[in-house]
Amino acid sequence: MAALPETNIAASRAALAGRLSGILPPDALLTEAEDLKPYECDGLSAYRALPMLAVLPQTVEEVQRILRVATETETKVVARGSGTGLSGGATPLGDGILMSMAKFNRIVSVDPLARTARVQPGVRNQKISEEVAYLGLYYAPDPSSQIACSIGGNVAENSGGVHCLKYGLTVHNILKIEVVTIEGETATIGSDALDSPGYDLLALITGSEGMLGITTEVTVKLVPKPQLARVVMASFDDVEKAGDAVANVIGAGIVPAGLEMMDKLATEAVEDFVHAGYDLDAEAILLCESDGTPEEVEEEIAKMETVMKASGATACRTSNSESERLKFWSGRKAAFPAVGRISPDYYCIDGSIPRRALAPTLRRTEELSKKYGLRCANVFHAGDGNLHPLILFDANVEGELERTEAVAAELLELCIEYGGTITGEHGVGIEKINQMCSQFSDAEREMFFAVKRAFDEKLLLNPGKAIPTLNRCAEYGRMRVSGGKMPHSDIPRF
Repeated sequence: MAALPETNIAASRAALAGRLSGILPPDALLTEAEDLKPYECDGLSAYRALPMLAVLPQTVEEVQRILRVATETETKVVARGSGTGLSGGATPLGDGILMSMAKFNRIVSVDPLARTARVQPGVRNQKISEEVAYLGLYYAPDPSSQIACSIGGNVAENSGGVHCLKYGLTVHNILKIEVVTIEGETATIGSDALDSPGYDLLALITGSEGMLGITTEVTVKLVPKPQLARVVMASFDDVEKAGDAVANVIGAGIVPAGLEMMDKLATEAVEDFVHAGYDLDAEAILLCESDGTPEEVEEEIAKMETVMKASGATACRTSNSESERLKFWSGRKAAFPAVGRISPDYYCIDGSIPRRALAPTLRRTEELSKKYGLRCANVFHAGDGNLHPLILFDANVEGELERTEAVAAELLELCIEYGGTITGEHGVGIEKINQMCSQFSDAEREMFFAVKRAFDEKLLLNPGKAIPTLNRCAEYGRMRVSGGKMPHSDIPRF
């Protein structure tokens, strides 16, 4: 869908604002550039664009009426949660509406017997666990951004977290979502039961990046807090040994509550930032958590330490208190901001590989780092093979962003080569849209578009994201053969 000519934007904005002013109060309809500036990007800040206008609805009826206007005027709509996404999924369009769901921020109800909570999409991930802590319950998915990220965004990207190995991704921890279609109709996807009749649309909507509907409520599962949790911090003098140890832990039949890996560059940055007690002599560390009854934890911790030492660990240190366990995890959860302190900019990659490929992937990552002259701090959800390499660069140095994008592209292609995927939990957005051409065939991508058209015939919801057109993939193929470069998106890069 072609963007409107610049000369038509102002007229379109005025006409659209006139219609929307009858739906929203003045402070919920933003049209001035200074008011739109905070919405110009999400966590992928290299790409920015001011939306034509922004709306902040507070009720389902307002969402419905806005989307009906969008359908009637064939205006594009991009939904936004907290803006912490890292793939550009919430990057606005210059000729479209940016719909912020920030005012949908209530926990509607909690059912301690069913162990569920009904929450609006603007509720922060961590807020749910805080609100139900007195019941001895919590919400398991815990992205590193959980202090700020919203449940609606978690649903859109199918977010995970450091404990997703045992407790699953967002899709495994929700029962039902309420959505509004582009035509302004409401629909309930899923049910309060553990299963619902018909096609599994809940799994389809979760991870669909705002391309099929706007989420207005989510029913999440709550789980009991374990009696005890302890973490083994294992040190390794070689990153490949640490990668092999991950596969060995799982191969031994152990399913840790969390299994994370950081290399030396990442741990040095983290230790200087939060003083988590990490081993700074190690080339890599693994954090391996066990939770359950005291007896279960004691037995599993012993197995973990045995496997780690047999895999080449130079040292193993186990948390002896809850405060020490939280300190170990605080370092991992602070990895992104910590790395931000040692580099003007960084680019976070998100891809998944089979666990058996961890060691060779780490070796290839180091080779790419040397090839392009850029440092790379490696942070992994190692247990499920979800990679988060952080490529360090300076956007003020000419050519560094382009080299960073080249490293990112090769790393994503490497994930495909090893039998993995180009995204684990951050989504495709605009960041990985070129690599979708490598991951899927023309026929598969056309089926994706067929699904989108079934929900959004005019392709108005978050267009230009996640699924590349056949023409784009043909151009990407030519660029790869010729050695040329292709931008992630038509959205301006800064």
